[in-house]
Amino acid sequence: MLLAAALLFQGLAILLLARVAWTDFTVQKITNRDVLLLLCLGLGALQFHSLQTGSWLEMGISALGGLALFVALFPFWLLRKIGAGDVKLLSVTPFLIGGSNLAVFSVLLLVFVIATAALVKNPLLLPAGVFRHYVQHMDRQGVVPFGVPISAAAICAMALQMYHTLLVATSSGILNQLN
Repeated sequence: MLLAAALLFQGLAILLLARVAWTDFTVQKITNRDVLLLLCLGLGALQFHSLQTGSWLEMGISALGGLALFVALFPFWLLRKIGAGDVKLLSVTPFLIGGSNLAVFSVLLLVFVIATAALVKNPLLLPAGVFRHYVQHMDRQGVVPFGVPISAAAICAMALQMYHTLLVATSSGILNQLN
């Protein structure tokens, strides 16, 4: 039952991350409400995981990771190099993906940030003229929706984690016990 609840919370977080990415892409804003909802969903999923495993280490690593990201990125917000919503979203992601998946998230984030930078700098790679115009506008204004690669990396890391969890649960017979 704890496994199903944790997977439900992670699924809801993935849907909310998709919405955050779309909102950041269209209006360049990440709301505090969405960040707080993501934090609650991440804490809930970690709570269920901790109850299932009997260890609170994952939650502790996530808290330290979130705090470290916030402290590291706050000066960049003060210098206006990154938006406040991006800092808050990035600080919440360790709670969503768990401390053990931070390395996977970091690699995925790097890949998605490079892809985003390539698209912003080379809008001719994009198929639609209107989309190209929009990206060129973002480049002229100096605005890059950093919430999109953060959300994409978090979604992929969470999907891999959910797949691994279901794979382990299926092979160990936990799902058969629920039926």
